[in-house]
Amino acid sequence: MFLEFLQILIVLFFAVVFHECAHGWVAYRLGDPTAKQAGRLTLNPLKHIDPIGMIVVPLVLKLLQFKFVIGWAKPVPVNFNNLRRPRRDMIWVALAGPATNFTLAVVLSRFLPLARSAFVYETLALAVLINLIVGCFNLVPIPPLDGSRVVMGLVPVRIGRQMARLEPYGMIILLVLLNVGLLNFLWVLAALGAVLLNVDLSLIS
Repeated sequence: MFLEFLQILIVLFFAVVFHECAHGWVAYRLGDPTAKQAGRLTLNPLKHIDPIGMIVVPLVLKLLQFKFVIGWAKPVPVNFNNLRRPRRDMIWVALAGPATNFTLAVVLSRFLPLARSAFVYETLALAVLINLIVGCFNLVPIPPLDGSRVVMGLVPVRIGRQMARLEPYGMIILLVLLNVGLLNFLWVLAALGAVLLNVDLSLIS
């Protein structure tokens, strides 16, 4: 139980670190140096640790036997007002995180045939699946997730501002939706993606 959770935690941690770095890097390329100035354009995990998002929430979800375990790193700071075209560029910054997770899933899946032990295969398969879950989860259009930033960049400003007001309650809303099973479709999408990438899900404990 402990070793299995530790394995999930390590894979999840690196998935969300790459995710956050992608946000900061794209924001920097589009004119916002905030993340760079804060020293967050790094893959050093110590710069991104969020004890609640990376330990407490995943542990609780695992103990409660949720369909999937999710977590988050400390968000990379982005000042959308610094972007050259804030509304349009906000969309690209938001999409950078999930796109990175989907790319990692594809790249890691290419190494599965090279696995020489069950442990290595299981770890790679788990990394593919978790990156797909993180990517899908973050596209849910509820603030502060990336999907909400995409929607805010597309809808009229007035509607976007109304959505932004939900942000202080967003994680509570998401945990409730997880609890009642309304986000289980994300597991289906991630599992389907894993199958398309030739991952043998039966070998993941």
